[in-house]
Amino acid sequence: MAMSDGALGLLQLFLFLFFIMLGFPIAFTLMAMGLFFGYLGMGDRIFDLLVQRTYSVMSNDVLISVPLFVLMGYIIERANILDRLFRSLQMASGNIPGSLAVATLATCALFATATGIVGAVVTLMGLLAFPAMLRAGYDVKLASGVVAAGGCLGILIPPSIMLILYGATAGVSVVQLYAAAFIPGVMLAGLYIVYAMGIAIVKPSVAPRLPPGEAKVPFGRILVALVTSFFPLALLIAAVLGAILMGLATPSEAAAMGSLGSIVLAIAYRSFSIAKLKESVFLTARTSAMVCWLFVGSAIFSSVFGYLGGQELVEQFFKSLPLNTFTFMLLAQALIFVLGWPLEWTEIIVIFVPIFLPLLDDFGVDPLFFGILIALNLQTSFLSPPVAMAAFYLKGVAPKHVKLEDIFRGCMPFIYIVVFTMFCVYFFPGIVTWLPEQLYGGGGDAGAPVQMEGTPPGGFQEEETIRVD
Repeated sequence: MAMSDGALGLLQLFLFLFFIMLGFPIAFTLMAMGLFFGYLGMGDRIFDLLVQRTYSVMSNDVLISVPLFVLMGYIIERANILDRLFRSLQMASGNIPGSLAVATLATCALFATATGIVGAVVTLMGLLAFPAMLRAGYDVKLASGVVAAGGCLGILIPPSIMLILYGATAGVSVVQLYAAAFIPGVMLAGLYIVYAMGIAIVKPSVAPRLPPGEAKVPFGRILVALVTSFFPLALLIAAVLGAILMGLATPSEAAAMGSLGSIVLAIAYRSFSIAKLKESVFLTARTSAMVCWLFVGSAIFSSVFGYLGGQELVEQFFKSLPLNTFTFMLLAQALIFVLGWPLEWTEIIVIFVPIFLPLLDDFGVDPLFFGILIALNLQTSFLSPPVAMAAFYLKGVAPKHVKLEDIFRGCMPFIYIVVFTMFCVYFFPGIVTWLPEQLYGGGGDAGAPVQMEGTPPGGFQEEETIRVD
């Protein structure tokens, strides 16, 4: 008995998940599934589609900023700036309850902003801050959660690679996404810090204060440390973000200047070398190639899935449920949360988010607002067992006596904070919409997640610079 096209589309999706669970490469599995099922449904035309989709991805202006931001991150990572940054923030926060945890989270937030690479931030902070907290008598679970959760902030805080990929997938302005994500990102980092300080006050035994000799550092020494380590990196990031948000440069132009600035910073710190530059360029090329092939595979897979009627079946399923806007958002975010266990955020963005995008109009949800909630949600995918990549990154560099279950337990309070932030963002959408409206105008009632002007969901957009008068 022949299968209907819609059933073929669903079979395509389930087989993809099956092969991913077996460990097959994501990008090439997407292409293989797309070509195989496309040939069954379309015949030889699937090869024309392959060429067209590959060209559309490779000529997409939005993706130009990806390798430039990645290069900026790798150069900063290899310039040993993180060690200077952590030491200066540690001195500046010496008298604060939970000072080491606060310094760790502040360093993670700033460094994650510069790199956007979760594995790099968690690994480096696991080598630098985690042992320092353990030596100071911090509880293993608290120290683990601080490093793992802090390292994931780069998914949300601009300039985030994830937001670039979402913008390219959903046809949403990356500039507006950056503006929309800024306040929620700072809010989440602030809640992490408040929690660390609160637990240090309520339970001093889990986060002991530093000895007087380490806590009381002369103000002049703190100022020198901040001027030489904190402010240069902060100014570089502020310049890159400010140029984007104020309409002075496109994301690609700002990323190019950020890459140049990171090289200048590395030279100023006398940690620049041709060998480090070559290594950074190689890692950037590898990461960028992965992203591009992932987009090519996703474009083919999604096109075939839609052609076979799989997308229509999914839409009919959601429409058949008694859902309003709130319950649809709750169900969509719950599914993304569950998908975050076996899959990384890149697969979720380029494969599963397009399935939800056509439904946003039906439930009156702004794609920009939806994207920020996803960026918040994906924080949990790095922290939630059984996969919890941030926990595994930390376990790989942690002392042998640190158990994986302790790291998982340490991540749980931070997962609750993320979920709390998501509810705050949903019920007070002005947290997301206020800054884009102030900078660029448009939008509607700040009390609801309304549609904003932009490219319709589901298509690639041309890169833009928003000019302000």
